Amino acid sequence: MKTRRFHILRWLCLVSACVGSFISLRAQLQFAGIQRLTNKEVALTLTAPTNSSYRIYSATNLQEWNGLLTFPTNVTTTLQHTDSAAPFLGARFYRAAQLTGSNIVAGDHLVTTNGDVIIQPLNHATFVMQWNGKMIYNDPTSAATYTGLPKADLILISHNHSDHFSTATIDAVRGANARIIVSQTAYDSLTAAQKAIAIVRGYGTSTNVMGLNVQAVYAFNSNHSPLGFGNGYVLTIADKHIYISGDTGNAPEIRALTNMDVAFLCMNIPFTMTAAEATNAIRAMRPKVVYPYHYRDSPSNATTNAATFKKWLGTDLGIEVRLRKWY
Repeated sequence: MKTRRFHILRWLCLVSACVGSFISLRAQLQFAGIQRLTNKEVALTLTAPTNSSYRIYSATNLQEWNGLLTFPTNVTTTLQHTDSAAPFLGARFYRAAQLTGSNIVAGDHLVTTNGDVIIQPLNHATFVMQWNGKMIYNDPTSAATYTGLPKADLILISHNHSDHFSTATIDAVRGANARIIVSQTAYDSLTAAQKAIAIVRGYGTSTNVMGLNVQAVYAFNSNHSPLGFGNGYVLTIADKHIYISGDTGNAPEIRALTNMDVAFLCMNIPFTMTAAEATNAIRAMRPKVVYPYHYRDSPSNATTNAATFKKWLGTDLGIEVRLRKWY
């Protein structure tokens, strides 16, 4: 078995004094701890001055660094992150930097050939993505908090159930020139002003907007019918493909969505997929990264599906499961 090596900033000082000196003197950053967990993931602890934003970069060698995670402006001196990609890499190096500027969005990084996509989960089925200064909001509702986030340039609405849809929240988050992409039934629930900036797309159709492509894909089960009631979406951003399930069951059309770099997959009882059905779908799709979301059961409000899904999915296919705070 190949031995995996993990390196943090204080180790990099031995390799490259300029890197270590810059971080410690200019930003007063320090990796206070690194811990390899029993599942081979790596838990990082970063100490830093308050009231600034920070970014952790990672690499598998010392020449090619990519953004891993951006932390928000913080009020504490300790920042923590678990690197769930580490088990699938032969070596992993880390460094950190303090950020300056405005409109900094915290979240995970997806590296593309045309800038990073930064992904920030918010609540249940709601999340935002920032790409090249543009903001994409998915299923914004009043249950999420949007403090400090730039206004939306593009809003994706899967369907008009209340845990995915709110006309008041759409108005609260949309920017002056925002566009909305919706299914027909969600369009019918928009206000007149919102309909004027909306693009209706149904299963199998797509549109180009804001420099990216959005394709409406299958989203259907007995709780979300008839076919066409709601949409899933596949976003093509530069060379990357991002699947957003909306509310759906485990159907052949879902399992056939291959070549995905990131997948957001719903799972809850009784309205979408069980953890077993979600595991079956992802093992067929084989995305590089999967975010379990929409995993709060009803009426129990249990949120154990995501952890169960990660356990059952396993690591043999090399799929990184990112468990994030949605509730």
